[in-house]
Amino acid sequence: MSDYESVALAAVQLPIGERLRLIDELASSMPDDQPPHLSDTWLREIDRRSSEIDSGAVATEDWAVIRERLFTRHGVRDAD
Repeated sequence: MSDYESVALAAVQLPIGERLRLIDELASSMPDDQPPHLSDTWLREIDRRSSEIDSGAVATEDWAVIRERLFTRHGVRDAD
């Protein structure tokens, strides 16, 4: 079993609150100059959603607000 498979298997066994913290910490550790490879399907979806935002058809929320609501809902204390 690879290191990745071992970590992934252990991660999915964590309680949801700890998985949310892990996701948040991993996402925060990604360098800004190395975006992930996205499929054509995801790129089209990003374009569609961006157009909705640009046109004013949908409202946005700050990530900090969304993150706090998600963490509160699942009883997670901030990892910072």
